Amino acid sequence: MQTALPPLRIAPAGPGLSERGDEPAPSTGENPLAKFFPPYVEGDERLDRWTSIPYIFVHTVGIIGAGVAIAYGQVTWVDVLLCGLFYYLRMFGITAGYHRYFSHRAYKTGRIFQFILAFIGTTSLQKGVLWWAAHHRQHHKYSDQERDIHSPVQRSFHWAHQGWFLCGRYDRTDWERIQDFAKYPELRWLNTNFRGPAIGSVILMFLIGWLVRGDVMGGLRAGLWGGFFSTVLLWHGTFTINSLAHVWGSRRYKTTDDSRNNFFLALITMGEGWHNNHHYYQSTANQGFFWWEVDFSYYILKVLSWFGIVWDLRTPPKHVLENRAASA
Repeated sequence: MQTALPPLRIAPAGPGLSERGDEPAPSTGENPLAKFFPPYVEGDERLDRWTSIPYIFVHTVGIIGAGVAIAYGQVTWVDVLLCGLFYYLRMFGITAGYHRYFSHRAYKTGRIFQFILAFIGTTSLQKGVLWWAAHHRQHHKYSDQERDIHSPVQRSFHWAHQGWFLCGRYDRTDWERIQDFAKYPELRWLNTNFRGPAIGSVILMFLIGWLVRGDVMGGLRAGLWGGFFSTVLLWHGTFTINSLAHVWGSRRYKTTDDSRNNFFLALITMGEGWHNNHHYYQSTANQGFFWWEVDFSYYILKVLSWFGIVWDLRTPPKHVLENRAASA
């Protein structure tokens, strides 16, 4: 668990990430494991209590609470809508924020909306925004190779889906790889205090439910469906891209990894399921390259661009769209 912000050496922000969305690997120094892992990695791969206990707790409350409510017929359409609303709102924070903006710089925005994106993503309890983006850049640089820390090809399906996330080995932020955004103190604060916004959002849902429905039970139901259960669904919806999207689906492009395109995964992740597209050309705001490839994250970004909230949305050039490979 991160307890303090490290001193930062901030290099001037460059023009952006390369077309492949990665950056030069940091210096490996004297570490005997350097040829396999970057220098910010330390410790073993056992479950980390600071991550696994909250993870298990949210699963327990969310699944048992939802199961009891369903068994006793205490589920309303309001509960279902609340669950879906906070699932997709926070999924947008991950897909459009953590992933396409902070990891790949696929579009531009101002500092205020940049913080809003990071805050929404932080309420998903997927650790800090800078931690997430730095690890993701590492993933793309070595996708499905030995240095890829969550490859189902190199390791197991379980490891890629959640095992790597729950161990303490990869808990540190690779500050060298995320210097372009680490220069913002508000993002560094969110990165370190990522649990606060998530806990605060559940408390807020409880209070709103209590006020709207007029009793404590209304608050508990709002916290259960909008907070705990939707978070469980959100976690596993997001994690399928690390696991299922590298083993299940079709391949339009020849890449050096096993990334796949999958319509079902695109629906539950607001467009992230077009994973083979993304690994072939990583720095685009849209991951559905063709009109029939549903990508709700991009649709929302496009609408936001009409109002000047975001701009310079990068899309794949013509030669990428025409460079199709036989399915593998």
